[in-house]
Amino acid sequence: MTGLDSAWIAVPYLLLGLCIGSFLNVVIFRLPKMMENEWQSQLLEFKGETPSHPNPPYNLATPRSRCPSCTRTIGWQDNIPLLSYFLILRGKCRHCGTRISLRYPLIEALTGIATAFTVWHFGPTQQAVAAVLLLWALLTLTFIDLDTQLLPDSITLPLLWLGLLFNLEASFTDLHSAVIGAMAGYLVLWSVFWLFKLATGKEGMGYGDFKLLAALGAWLGWQMLPAIILLSSVVGAVIGILLMIFARHGRNVPIPFGPYLAIAGLIALFWGRTLNESYLGLIY
Repeated sequence: MTGLDSAWIAVPYLLLGLCIGSFLNVVIFRLPKMMENEWQSQLLEFKGETPSHPNPPYNLATPRSRCPSCTRTIGWQDNIPLLSYFLILRGKCRHCGTRISLRYPLIEALTGIATAFTVWHFGPTQQAVAAVLLLWALLTLTFIDLDTQLLPDSITLPLLWLGLLFNLEASFTDLHSAVIGAMAGYLVLWSVFWLFKLATGKEGMGYGDFKLLAALGAWLGWQMLPAIILLSSVVGAVIGILLMIFARHGRNVPIPFGPYLAIAGLIALFWGRTLNESYLGLIY
């Protein structure tokens, strides 16, 4: 099969990724609000109180998407990935003309391109299916963490178990390495967290970061953890410096670590073995 043939095979997965990217936009926007509603309900329940005005249903399916400015419902024709934004709506609400954030089509495009690349990289195999699921979860976690500095358990914990499930048949590593990877991933950042807190009295990261690294360990095995930690540190340092230079991001402003772990995890997913072999080759 030529490179051109394999590229054409990836086209349907590009279209699938665009559609999934549209759904990920919904998850990224709504899941933190769903968590907040749940916390408020739990707080009222803990106090023994009942809400005076019960909130209407709010989940990933209900209510239908609306314009935040005019609250008009967004029709299906305005939800076609990329096409609606650039060709139909031209970046503005159909009803009130308010500009729509460019981030929505960018997430759709990123998901589509990354999905097609993943299938092209692994080929039409079970490994590709697993890698695509990991990709979608990491993209979702990245943008939720950027927005809210939260890594929802409703994504990180199922992701951990999925990693162990796929590695029952050694999709990315053997099950023994996956189990150790999950334990070591959690304990490494947990230890860093407590050492930093004891030394400074401050919390340097959240518990969601522990769970995310545990999930990556379950998917890729303990052997990939040093590379993931090193890569996440390098990516974080580069992006942090760029933010301070170009966005005037203050040093005291917290920067979420989850996106750096996610980027490092994807690099390790695609090129981790090569990186490990190159690193070991330099040592020995």
